[in-house]
Amino acid sequence: MPRRITVSAVVIRNDSGEVLTVRKRGTDQLMFPGGKPEPGESPQQAAVREAAEELGVDLHENALRPIDTFTAPAANEPGCTVVATVFEHPWVEASSPRAEIDRIEWIDPRERSRRIAPLLRDAVFPALLLAADGPR
Repeated sequence: MPRRITVSAVVIRNDSGEVLTVRKRGTDQLMFPGGKPEPGESPQQAAVREAAEELGVDLHENALRPIDTFTAPAANEPGCTVVATVFEHPWVEASSPRAEIDRIEWIDPRERSRRIAPLLRDAVFPALLLAADGPR
C-alpha cells in the first residue's frame, strides 16, 4: 500500500477564473500553495501558514471555504499518495515566490498538461469545473 501524505492546499482565483499554482524548486509540476500540517495544526491553520511561507500572503482562516478532500498520486514522491484537504480563499495579491517555491503561475483549470500535478489535473480541476457549471 502506498505511503499517504496528508496536506492542506488553497485555491485562489483571479478575475479571469485562473487559479494560482506554484512549482517547488527542483520539481517540474505545478501544484496549489500548501503543504503538510505541523503537529496539532488544523487543516485550515496549515493552509494559512503554508501560504504565508510560500507566497508571503496573509490568508484569513475564517475566509477559507472547504472544497473537499482529494486523493491522487503524489507529484514529487514516487510511490506515495497525497490526501489533500482543499480550500478556496478570496483573491489576494501574490507575486513573489518564497521559501522552497521557485515559480508561481496563474493557469486555467481546463488545462490538462502533464506539467500540472495529478492532484490538480485529475481531481481538483474537474471538481472546480463541475462546480462552476452548476447543476444541470
